[in-house]
Amino acid sequence: MQSEEPFVETYSAGKPAGFHLADWERRFPYVSAGMTSRHGGVSDSPLDTLNCALHVNDAPDRVIENRRTFAETLGASFDAWTCAEQVHSSRIAVITAAERGRGRLSREDAIQATDALITDTPGVWLTAFFADCVPLYFLDPVRRAVGLAHAGWKGTVALIAQETVQTMAASFGSRPGDLYAAVGPSIGGCCYEVDAAVATPVQAALERLGLEAEADRFLVPRAGREGKWMLNLQLLNQQIMIKAGILPSRIEICGMCTSCRTDVFYSHRKEHGSTGRMAAWIGMDLLRS
Repeated sequence: MQSEEPFVETYSAGKPAGFHLADWERRFPYVSAGMTSRHGGVSDSPLDTLNCALHVNDAPDRVIENRRTFAETLGASFDAWTCAEQVHSSRIAVITAAERGRGRLSREDAIQATDALITDTPGVWLTAFFADCVPLYFLDPVRRAVGLAHAGWKGTVALIAQETVQTMAASFGSRPGDLYAAVGPSIGGCCYEVDAAVATPVQAALERLGLEAEADRFLVPRAGREGKWMLNLQLLNQQIMIKAGILPSRIEICGMCTSCRTDVFYSHRKEHGSTGRMAAWIGMDLLRS
């Protein structure tokens, strides 16, 4: 039973803070994983201040400065920062040394139309961008491989978590029972109201997973608001991971809601679409790359 928050904020005087998967980094010292906060950068309001995404009408030079600054704070080489152009798909890319650093300076150079990245190459810094959607982290300490997925509701119902596990198995020989996984800071079931356009495909996904009898754990009808539900994407992605073969005891879930905690996180919904993006990251041997 998870007893404490797995994402721990770390501070460095005069530098941006990050929320680290502290237990992973302690148990597996070659791994660095976590998510940036919204503080410590140079972006102006309403993107203030550590916006890490190039697609939200921020000045590109400020975004790149924010990325470089966080790389310095982490003690990693900015050349290792690797990212995709996210499109709410379930496409997964295997990142090798040849792709290392793609997307760090421009969207055009990013891995295109992709929402999950996996690698077994040390010194590759996988990143993805979030402001309510769910970051999913994967670690195989046996094969020494990692993965990072972007799961909004579309990626969730497309079972991107399951696809990532299967792709790690096919690419690296990873066994689901060896994997560790984490569900990062994202909008919680407390704040994520949806209508039938979202609830219907979620219900179909629950049927495919054999979870239709437990639908009210994930999709709760709103009292007094007909045709509205509260959706818990964090819990649903955890269950998809379990269905994919990851042991429940090896899955960490962040207890922070991005919509509730706009003091430290960006929230697309709470801030009506006018906001920045955090960067989730995972990599191996980044501090020595």
